Amino acid sequence: MKAIGTRLGFGVIGLFVAFSFSVRAAEWDVFSDTWVATDDLGRVVPTAAEVGPPRADRTVGCFYFLWLGEHINGGPYDVTKILAQDPDAMQKPESPLWGPLHAPHHWGESIFGYYLTDDRAVLRKHGQMLSDAGVDVVIFDVTNQYTYKRWYTALLEEWSAMRRAGNRTPQVAFLCPFWDPPRVVRELYRDLYEPGLYPELWFEWEGKPLILADPDRIGQERQLGAQEDPVLLQAGQTLGQRFRSDEPLVGVSACFPTWETRSSGVTLRLRRGGPEGALLLEQRFERVEDNRWLGLRLEPALAPGEYYLEASEPTGRIGWWSARGPEGGDGGAFVNGRPAAGVRTLRVGRYEEEQARIDEFFTFRKPQPDYFQGPTGPNQWSWLEVSPQHVFYNGAGEKEQMSVGVGQNAVDGRLGAMSEANALGRSFHHGRFDDRPGAVRHGLNFAEQWERALAEDPRFVFVTGWNEWIAGRFREFNGVRLPVMFVDQYDQEHSRDIEPMVGGHGDDYYYQFVSYIRRYKGARGLEHVKSGAIELDGRFADWAEVTPSYRDTIGDPVRREHRGWDPEVTYVNRTGRNDLVEARVSLGDEGRLHFYLRTQDALVLDGTGLDLLLDMDSSAQTGWLGYDFRVCCGEAAGGRVRLLRNRGGGWDWEEAGHGDVRVKGNELELGLELGVLGLDGLPAQFDFKWADALVGDGTWSDLTLNGDVAPNDRFNYRAMVDGPGPSE
Repeated sequence: MKAIGTRLGFGVIGLFVAFSFSVRAAEWDVFSDTWVATDDLGRVVPTAAEVGPPRADRTVGCFYFLWLGEHINGGPYDVTKILAQDPDAMQKPESPLWGPLHAPHHWGESIFGYYLTDDRAVLRKHGQMLSDAGVDVVIFDVTNQYTYKRWYTALLEEWSAMRRAGNRTPQVAFLCPFWDPPRVVRELYRDLYEPGLYPELWFEWEGKPLILADPDRIGQERQLGAQEDPVLLQAGQTLGQRFRSDEPLVGVSACFPTWETRSSGVTLRLRRGGPEGALLLEQRFERVEDNRWLGLRLEPALAPGEYYLEASEPTGRIGWWSARGPEGGDGGAFVNGRPAAGVRTLRVGRYEEEQARIDEFFTFRKPQPDYFQGPTGPNQWSWLEVSPQHVFYNGAGEKEQMSVGVGQNAVDGRLGAMSEANALGRSFHHGRFDDRPGAVRHGLNFAEQWERALAEDPRFVFVTGWNEWIAGRFREFNGVRLPVMFVDQYDQEHSRDIEPMVGGHGDDYYYQFVSYIRRYKGARGLEHVKSGAIELDGRFADWAEVTPSYRDTIGDPVRREHRGWDPEVTYVNRTGRNDLVEARVSLGDEGRLHFYLRTQDALVLDGTGLDLLLDMDSSAQTGWLGYDFRVCCGEAAGGRVRLLRNRGGGWDWEEAGHGDVRVKGNELELGLELGVLGLDGLPAQFDFKWADALVGDGTWSDLTLNGDVAPNDRFNYRAMVDGPGPSE
C-alpha cells in the first residue's frame, strides 16, 4: 500500500464533553460570520460594517455530490494532467492516457486528494467549511436514479456527531430525477425519512422536509393513449379528453409539444363528467418546454368517476400529443367540446396509501432542468442557469428562489458539453469570454450570477456547486459528436466546484463564496474587547469577565487515514494534537497585551508546534499571509516564549523578543510588551490566530490540512480595541 503523508490530511472530530464557563454543547456558536479573511488575490471578506446585520429570512443551499467512489472504473484519470502530458489528447480517443469510455475522469485534484465520499475526515471538514461559510443546506444530487445510501449515511453519521459535539453543520435535502422521480423519492422516504433517521439534519421549507421533485410525477399512474400525433391547439379552440378513474383521483397530466417554441403557454381545466361539467380545478402554464408533461395535482383526492381534461387559451405554438383512433371511440377525445377522432395522451394518478403519506410529509418544489427557460409555473426551483438567471416564484407570487453557478455547460444557447468550444466557463461574464492571464481565479461568471441574485433578493439561493469533480468520458452528447467529450466538468476553466483545489485557484472560490453569502445574508457585528485586570499566575479566574469569547470548532484536529480513489493509495495524516476551542484578549493599562487559550483536553507541549500568529496592522500585504509576528508557545514549559518577526513575507522568521506564559491543564495565558511588537500604544484593531502542529511549509494550505487552527482555515479573529460596543 502506498501512503501519502501530511499534505493531504485533516481532522477527525471526537465527541464533545462538558467544558468551562458552563456552555452547553448545543450552544457552541463559533460566530464565523464575524471572522475576517483576505484571499490570495487580495480580496477582503466583508464584515457587518459592509453587509449589514443578519437577515434570518435568507437561505443558502449548495449542490453537493455523493458519487465519488460509487462508479469507479480505474484511475483516477485527471484531465488536466492528461492534457499537460499530451495537449492533443482530446483528438485521440484511443490514447492510453484516457480511462475507458464512460469512466469517471477528474477535471482536477481537490486539496484533499482524489478522495472517496465516505472519507470521514473529509466529510467533517466539509461540514465545518460549509457551515463557516454560512451555507444552510447541502442539496444532494440524486438525479441519475442512484440515492447513494451508503454515502449519504456516512455523511449524516459524521455531521450528526459534529452536532452532538456542539458544532453547527448544514442540513440536507435531495434533488431527484427531473423527469422520472418516483423510485428515488420512494427509496429516500423508506430508507431515511420514514424511519426517522437523523431528523436534526433534515432541511425544512414551509414547515416540512424539502424535496426537489416534480409532485405530479411521484404517484402511481396509468397512461391513456400513445404519443403518435401532435394535435395543434389553435387560438380560440379547446382540446379535451374524457377519462374514467376507478380509484380516488390524485392527479392528471398531459404531454404537450411546442415544436421547440420557448414562448408557449396553455391553460388546463379539469371538469366533472364532460366538457359541460362543473369546473373542479384550473391552472395556467407559461414557457412550456417541448414535449413536457403538465399536470394538475388534486388535494384532497377526488372520488372515482368520469372526468374531463381541457386545454385552451394557447400562446405561442403548442399542441397535445394524441393517439390515432376513430371519432367517438373509447378514448373520448374532443375539439371545442365535440367528440373527435383519437385519444389524447394522458397520465392518470391513482391514490395509494404510501403516496398519500409522501405527499403529506414533504414540501415539494419541482426542479427545472433547463438552463434557459425559467419557471413554467409556481413552486419550481432552478439548480443552474445562464445569466441573467430567472426568479422562481412560489404559489403566493413571492420571489422564492434563484440559482447561482460557477460555470455552465451551455454552448451557443443550447445544453452542451463543458469540453466543447464556447462552453460558459469560470471566466465567462457579461456575454464574453475573458482571456486575460489568471482570469479563471477571479470567479467572474460566479460573481456575475451572484450580483444578479443580490439584485433580485429571493428567499433562497441555490449554488452549484461544492464537490462534483468528475465527469464521464463520451463521444457524443446532445447531437454533437467529438473524439473525446466531457459534459459537466472538463478542466479548471470549464468546471464548477468551489471546494479548494491543488494548485490553480486554490481556495479563491471558497472565500469569494463566503463574501457573497455575507452580502446576501448579512453578518453579526464585531464585538469590541472588554478587558480585565490579568495576573499571569496560571489561575485563569480573572479571564471570566473578559469578552468577547473567540471560539473555534470543537474536535477538529487533523487525524485521517482512508483509502483514496486509487485503492493502492491511502491518505494518512496524524498531525492533529491539541484541540483549540476558545481564545480571549485583554489589553493592559501597563502597556501589555494578554492572550488566553483553552483547549478541549490538557495541553500537549513538546517545545514546538503551538503558535500565536499576529497581524498587528490587519493587512494581508505584510508578513506571511499577513502575519507580522509569531509567538512560539510550544516552548511554554519554561515560562518564557520567543517572539519572532516575519522577514520577507515567506515562512522566514527572526528573533524579536520574548513573552511570559503560564500553562495549567487545558489553559494557557500569555503576556507581551507592546514595545517588542514595535508599538508605542494600542492599535485600533489587530487580527490574530492560534495554530497547533502546522507543518510550516509556507503555504496557505497548511492552515487547512494540518494540526488545528483557531479560527479555521485562512480566517482570523479581529480584536477591536477602539470603543466600548459592537461595530456596526
